[in-house]
Amino acid sequence: MEKPARLMSLDALRGFDLLWIIGGEAVIRNLAKASNSGVVNVLADQMEHVPWDGFHFYDLIMPLFLFMVGMSIPFSVSKRISMGDSNSKIYKHALKRSVILFILGMINQCHLLELDIDKLHIIHDTLQAIAIGYLISVVIYTQLSIKIQIGITGGLIFLYWIILTFIPVPGHPAGVLEPQMNISKYVEQLVFGRFDDGPAPYSWVLASLGFVATVMTGIFASTLIRMNLRLSFLRSSEIQIHKTVMLGLTGIALVAGALILNIWFPVIKPLWNPTFTLLTSGLSFLLIALFYYIIDVKGYQHWAFWLRVIGMNSIFVYMATDLIDFEAIAQRVVFGLQQFSGVYYPFILSVAGLSIIYGILYYMYKKGTFIKV
Repeated sequence: MEKPARLMSLDALRGFDLLWIIGGEAVIRNLAKASNSGVVNVLADQMEHVPWDGFHFYDLIMPLFLFMVGMSIPFSVSKRISMGDSNSKIYKHALKRSVILFILGMINQCHLLELDIDKLHIIHDTLQAIAIGYLISVVIYTQLSIKIQIGITGGLIFLYWIILTFIPVPGHPAGVLEPQMNISKYVEQLVFGRFDDGPAPYSWVLASLGFVATVMTGIFASTLIRMNLRLSFLRSSEIQIHKTVMLGLTGIALVAGALILNIWFPVIKPLWNPTFTLLTSGLSFLLIALFYYIIDVKGYQHWAFWLRVIGMNSIFVYMATDLIDFEAIAQRVVFGLQQFSGVYYPFILSVAGLSIIYGILYYMYKKGTFIKV
């Protein structure tokens, strides 16, 4: 099995993913409002979550993040093993990292810093989903063979489907999938009580089955890249071409499976249900196949530098954009342009805010400052 250098495509894809939540989404939305362009309006529609069932591009941001966390696990674990770390030491590191991520998530979206018990939620943030999926996936990856890993991942998806389909909420028939009336939300309220995230339709306890499955699919993507498997129907002698095709075919198969399942079991992000897991994992496979082929296989790396600048300080920028109002800072810099720009001023303001964030990240990159958990 290969031990390749750091995947530049993975850093670039991470940057692409983060771009939208650190200001890219606001840029597109404000441009759409100002220009009222048909094409931009279509893009702007994709920059918001679907309230319940269905799928927009913006719904891919969180699962793609989890998928890429999974992709990093084989590389980081192999590095630690090569340094002489035992499994117990690897688990202690994973546990420590997960606890920190969980607490950061509570700071980010669970109102921890408000110090008001009536506003506190236990879990309601991407970092907490990562913490859960990462910790369990590290154990699965280090303890079990690839075949059993695949079996467990499929089993988690199937188990969640069984629970959502055949276990009823007391007083209601099985299979009900309404925002405030489904077995996953019922368990959520049962476990967290007053600390549940209230009217929000998201669930986290049973959805953890989906979180783990999503992280595991990222592990499988890295496993394909690290192994020297060849496809008999490909004539190319370049092993990287075979890897790219395998990533792409896996993505197509998962998306096709999701589209078929969607006929009976709709895509529902707030539940992270099996159809959503299959669809987003498939799309993530397709994206990493594209980035891997362009950047790592063909060697076109310079264009992706700006994305890598974002992707290599992912936790820092994720937290910073929530705790700091960069658009308010930008307002202090570009407010004079408002009189000249009219309806385009919000667009200019969002571009300025994103530019300030990127400037900070670029400075950190040049100084070699990478904040990790």
